[in-house]
Amino acid sequence: MGELSQRISGLSPDKLDLLMKRLEKKVAPNLPPQVIPRRPIRSPRAPLAYAQERMWVLYQLDPSSSAFNISMAVRLEGELNVTALKKALGVLVRRHEVLRTTFDVTADGGQPFQSVHTPPSYWPLPLTDLGHLPTPARNEEMRRLIAAEAARPFNLEAGPIFRTALLRLGAEEHVLLLSLHHIVADGWSLGILVRELTVLYDSFVTDVPSTLPALPIQYADFAVWQRQWLQGEVLKKQLDYWRLQFDDLPTTLKLPTDYPRRAVQSFRGGRELFSLDEKTSKELKALGQHERATLFMTLLAAFQLLLHQYSGQDDIVVGSNIANRNRGDVEKLIGFFVNNLVLRTSLAGNPTFRELLARTRDVTLGAYAHQDVPFEMLIESILPQRSEQLVAPFQVMFVLQNAPFPTVEVNGLRLSLLESSTETSNFDLVLFMSEIGPQLAGELHYNTDLFATRTIKRMLERFQNLLQAIVANPDAHIASLSMGTLAETAPLTISFNAPLEESY
Repeated sequence: MGELSQRISGLSPDKLDLLMKRLEKKVAPNLPPQVIPRRPIRSPRAPLAYAQERMWVLYQLDPSSSAFNISMAVRLEGELNVTALKKALGVLVRRHEVLRTTFDVTADGGQPFQSVHTPPSYWPLPLTDLGHLPTPARNEEMRRLIAAEAARPFNLEAGPIFRTALLRLGAEEHVLLLSLHHIVADGWSLGILVRELTVLYDSFVTDVPSTLPALPIQYADFAVWQRQWLQGEVLKKQLDYWRLQFDDLPTTLKLPTDYPRRAVQSFRGGRELFSLDEKTSKELKALGQHERATLFMTLLAAFQLLLHQYSGQDDIVVGSNIANRNRGDVEKLIGFFVNNLVLRTSLAGNPTFRELLARTRDVTLGAYAHQDVPFEMLIESILPQRSEQLVAPFQVMFVLQNAPFPTVEVNGLRLSLLESSTETSNFDLVLFMSEIGPQLAGELHYNTDLFATRTIKRMLERFQNLLQAIVANPDAHIASLSMGTLAETAPLTISFNAPLEESY
C-alpha cells in the first residue's frame, strides 16, 4: 500500500473524505455498475446471505441467547394516534419482506434457507399502561420492561423476527419498543425503519398517500444475487489480499484481564461513557487533516497505541465495521448488510505517532478497497480452525458512529431515542466514538467476565491522557507517549484476579 499512500499524500482533507466515501460505497472491481435483479421465481424460499449464514450458526449454538438482539426504545411525546401507528407498522412489514421472514434447514438437514411469509392482515401492538403508577415506580417499571424486551430471545424458526410493544406513561407520553434479530437488520436498518415509520404514520394521520417510493428489490433478492456474483475471479482477487493480511495473524490480543477467559465465550457486558474536551477534540481533527487522514483513522491509530501499551504486542489487530451498501438498490432496504473488516497494524520499530497514523491510513484504505468478501467467508476460507472461545480473528473492535438519533417531530408527535443500559458484549472490548457538536464522545463496551468496572474506568482515563499527549507532540515516538502520570506508567502486566491497584 506504499504507492497508494504516496498517491493520497497530496490530497486535500475534502478530497480525502470524498475518496473514503467512494471506497465505503464502492462498486466491485472490474465490474460495471449493475442493478441487482429480483429473484427469478418469486418463491417464498431463498438462500441465506453470507452474513446471515454465520449468524444462523451462532444462533444454533445457543438459541436462548439475546446477544444478537437489536432493540430500540423510542419516546413519543404528544398526542399519539395508536390506530395510525398500527397501520404504519403493518405497511412497514408488508413493504420489507425481511421483517416477516423465518429461518430453517431443508428436511435432509442441508443448507439453511429463509422463508418469506404472507403479511398479517393487521399489526399487533401490545399496550402496557403504566399511567396509574407514581412517577418513580412508573420510571422503574418502564426501565424494567425495556430491559426485559431487549433480553427476550427470538425463535428464528417460528418467528416473529420483528417485535413491537407500546408503553403508556401518560395521556401524551408513550414509549415504543422495537426489537429485531441481527440476522435481519443492522444499524443502518434502524435509521430506515424509524424514518419510514414516521412517513407512514404521517400519511395515515393526515389521510394523504405516502411519498415512499416502491422498493426495487427485497433482501432475499440480494441474497440470491450475492451468492451468484461473489465467485470466480472476483472472489479470488479479494481473498488473495486478505490471505496476505491474515498471514501469521496473532491468535489473541493479550490484554491484562481481571478474570480468566472462560472455556466458552459469554456475552455478558457493561459499558462506560466518556467525552473529550473541546480543545482536544479540535486538535485531533486538525492533526488528522494535516496528515491526510480521516477522523476514523486518527482515533483508530490512538486506540491501537493504547492496546499496544496495555498488551506489549507490536502486531495489533482491531475489527471495525462498514455499512457495505455499495449499490444503490440496497440503500433503502432493511437487512443485514454490515460487514466486519480486519484492521491489522504493526507498531514495531517505535515509530512516531505521525508514522503510526500513516501506517493505519494505509491499512484502512486497503481494507476498504477489499471490503466485498463477507467476513463470514474470510473465517471459513482463511481461518477455518478457530477456537470456540474466539469466533473472530480479533477480540477488540473500534467504531466511529454517525450523529446520534435525532429528535423527530411529526404531526405534533415528538420522537426521541431513550438510552438503554448495555448488558451484552460480543467482544472483549468495543470502543464507540462519535461527534457530539464540537466534542468527541465515546463509550467502551466490555465483557464483564473478563474486566472489572474499575479497570475499564482506568483504561478510559489513560486513553484520554494518551490523546492529550498525542496532540501535544505527534512527533514523539510512541514509547514516550504517556497514558498517565509518572506514578501510573508502570508496565501493564497483570494476571487475572491480581489486586488492581497493586498491578499498575
